[in-house]
Amino acid sequence: MSAGTLPLLETPALVLDRPKVQRNLARMRGKLAGLGVPLRPHVKTAKCIEVVRMALEDRPGPITVSTLKEAEQFFAHGLTDILYAVGIAPGKLDHVADLRRRGADVKILLDNVDAARAVAAKGEALGLRFPALIEIDSDGHRSGVKPGDAALTDIGRVLQAGKGAELRGVLTHAGDSYNCGDTAAIRAMAERERLAVVGCAGQLRAAGLPCPVVSVGSTPTATFAERLDGVTEVRTGVYMFFDLVMAGLGVCAVDDIAVSVLTSVIGHQRDKGWIITDAGWMALSRDRGTAAQTIDQGYGVVCDADGRVIDGLLVASTNQEHGILAYRGGSAPDWARFPVGAQLRVLPNHACATSAQHDRYHVVDGDSRVAATWPRFSGW
Repeated sequence: MSAGTLPLLETPALVLDRPKVQRNLARMRGKLAGLGVPLRPHVKTAKCIEVVRMALEDRPGPITVSTLKEAEQFFAHGLTDILYAVGIAPGKLDHVADLRRRGADVKILLDNVDAARAVAAKGEALGLRFPALIEIDSDGHRSGVKPGDAALTDIGRVLQAGKGAELRGVLTHAGDSYNCGDTAAIRAMAERERLAVVGCAGQLRAAGLPCPVVSVGSTPTATFAERLDGVTEVRTGVYMFFDLVMAGLGVCAVDDIAVSVLTSVIGHQRDKGWIITDAGWMALSRDRGTAAQTIDQGYGVVCDADGRVIDGLLVASTNQEHGILAYRGGSAPDWARFPVGAQLRVLPNHACATSAQHDRYHVVDGDSRVAATWPRFSGW
């Protein structure tokens, strides 16, 4: 815990607005409760036990992770129901086995027969069964088995054939929802996502194979899904904080974004209309996720020290430790408003990438008083 105010912090610093997080969590809970499907929060955005406890309402899970370090960190805090939702590399199976022997119910993911064989053989050699889900490619965005592909049942049979693995279900992530042009397209993507995994679950069951878990998840599709019949869980993560990409998709409002980077003005280039700050890409990340959207937000939207958006002011460019702020359209700033030493806050394009640059959250409750400091971790 730490008491103080934002002006006392050395910058750059990561600020988390707790009431906004709480509202975002409640909104997603309410949405999925209305559709009758449980939530398995993805913890990759937060990487912080205090935030995840809020998301789980102090329950011991379930959670989704994207690294085994996340699995280790959250298992150390008593969370045992863990889905590792990245295709498994065989070299990581000893680590997964160690977690399982210590009491963590870690499920793994794969999408090909070679991986299934490696998992089954390793499990048998170690004297345990790895529970595995098969990844489904519901949108052509990344990895996974395409719906209707006979490889799906081949993978399932390999997992079920011996003593080293077991088929736990199917999983998909509609990552292409991030490229949708409007909310109607996201709704259509949500239904496409649902139909893909429900159909694949039916294919496995028709072949006499078990499929207890039917898992979907992306923040846009979870937000706009109109039905989830046949789905057993939803995974979503950035909904906790939101960001400018989500706002550009219509998933949230800019005012819902709960994380920002506090930065200080360190100089001006008046002939160019630039305000120079001490938050470059090492503090903000180099994510330019809004560049392909209708409104390009540069490297982030600039707010005053209290978190109020300054209309038209963006982080136009970044160097490693320098941010270059400029008004959209090139109008000159009111220099008196931005003296050297003034503090500003930057809303991120991608909350996961920006948060990953920092080792702690400075928690505020809608004002400038730092109510707590919560550690976050990074790495693999």
